[in-house]
Amino acid sequence: MNPAKRRKLFERFHAANPVPRGELEYRTPFELLIAVILSAQATDKSVNLATRSLYRIASTPEQMLALGMDGLVSHIKHIGLYRSKAKNILATCALLLEQHAGAVPRERAALELLPGVGRKTANVVLNIAFGEATIAVDTHIFRIANRSGIAPGRNPLEVEQRLLKFVPSEFHLHAHHWLILHGRYVCKARKPECPQCMIADLCEFKTKTRAD
Repeated sequence: MNPAKRRKLFERFHAANPVPRGELEYRTPFELLIAVILSAQATDKSVNLATRSLYRIASTPEQMLALGMDGLVSHIKHIGLYRSKAKNILATCALLLEQHAGAVPRERAALELLPGVGRKTANVVLNIAFGEATIAVDTHIFRIANRSGIAPGRNPLEVEQRLLKFVPSEFHLHAHHWLILHGRYVCKARKPECPQCMIADLCEFKTKTRAD
């Protein structure tokens, strides 16, 4: 995909949704961090269902640790991998208190040292909580980047690096949300809804679907 196509593509995303928002519910960087840890291999809907009750009684690292394993699990047990996630969350809370005075760090290296936090989660927190122009590559973005030709790559890191290189810089801040929402509701994994796609004429996917 050439630079002119990429620019036009993101101009359309911007025109349709100038300030996109993610679907995870949170009020603070800490709540966002916990929600993103929980969201691995889970839907935002299931995470929100859990955190609505969880955050009413535990919205800080101290309060989360006070719940203990059993107390935390009671809120998140309907989410996949809940036991390993609970273990990581409690360990993360302990590290936040020990090393960061209970605050979520704004540095990628420090974030990635937290249990349950990898590059993708760190990018999400940096982007959403702190307004950094990062692009987290999940399965939706990896699929769209390759399918459309925006920034094809063999793995998430390669796709991330190419998106940061090829997407015009003024769109970096919101590119993550535009692409995720597009992948979730339009450019779906099994059957992309090409007839309803606002960028279908720019997309380089060779086997576009047609209206039934």
